[in-house]
Amino acid sequence: MRKTDEASGGRAAKPTINDVARIAGVSKKTVSRVINRSPLLNEETRQRVEKVIRELGYVPNPQARALALRRNFLVGLIHDNPNAQMVLNVQQGILEALQGTDFEMVVRPVDRTSSMMLDDVRHFLERQRLFGVVLLPPISENDALARLCDEVGCRYVRMGSAELDDAAHMVASNDREAVREATEHLIQHGHKLIGLIEGPDGFRSARERRLGFEDALKSAGLTLARSLIARGNYTFETGVTAANRLLDLSPRPTAIFASNDEMAAGVVFAARERGISVPEDLSVIGFDDTPIAAHIWPPLTTVRWPIVSMARAAARKLVGDVVEGKGPAEEPSELPSTLVRRGSVAAPPA
Repeated sequence: MRKTDEASGGRAAKPTINDVARIAGVSKKTVSRVINRSPLLNEETRQRVEKVIRELGYVPNPQARALALRRNFLVGLIHDNPNAQMVLNVQQGILEALQGTDFEMVVRPVDRTSSMMLDDVRHFLERQRLFGVVLLPPISENDALARLCDEVGCRYVRMGSAELDDAAHMVASNDREAVREATEHLIQHGHKLIGLIEGPDGFRSARERRLGFEDALKSAGLTLARSLIARGNYTFETGVTAANRLLDLSPRPTAIFASNDEMAAGVVFAARERGISVPEDLSVIGFDDTPIAAHIWPPLTTVRWPIVSMARAAARKLVGDVVEGKGPAEEPSELPSTLVRRGSVAAPPA
């Protein structure tokens, strides 16, 4: 029978870890190990303690658990990324993974160009005592940052467009192969003069996507003139600027691959301002498959980057052993990108 608390007017007192230990016939330390998913227990003991926890309705104290783990129940998202939609998608994936657990998410933007970036991150990790962090590109490509996380005893997972680390510390996509397939899709429609709007300098994603674009052209025996390459910053505005530069060429490209959907939407906008019809006069392909791809007209053919699934897998790698008893190796380390065919690609004009 549950104890009553005189100070609270006779209401049933909340069960404590001492109650669980007494009824289960184990020590407080054993109960703590069950709560924290320690592997140092036999299954019979674990099940007996879990049964008592359920029967009593015992809810572990997050602060006490944090003290036991010497870490707060916080997962950090550290990024320096100009693409707001990407950051939102990553947050969604992390929150989905943490739903129903004691973990919460904190977000920390940084300036990767600052000489103080590593010091700032160190102070953040030490001050917040984070359980772990998800690192977004391009800072996820910084090996010194990964070593820093190790030094302060903070778990980390690096997200990226190519293999960056061992399986326990990485979730990656196959950007190069996916962009090659997207470019081959344009070539199969008869396009030979294809422009590229690449991402910002210093981003591995920009490099991987350009390499995939070049792979497809080379395989088809097509050359890539430097004039057919324009650079953007993964934003709509830079997509418009880059598209105008390409559309000023004579002859102008009959198709453009933009390295993300924001810039691809900028291409469609710039074309419409010039009276150029998409896809009749100009085919366009983007990358990411963010909501804008399906909402503009015509709907954008694009590469679906599984960013939400990648973020979900990254968070589960960090906390899976605590909340599910699963190690990081049990979560996928590579999630493939796929081409989504919509309405922005057609054969070039005769």
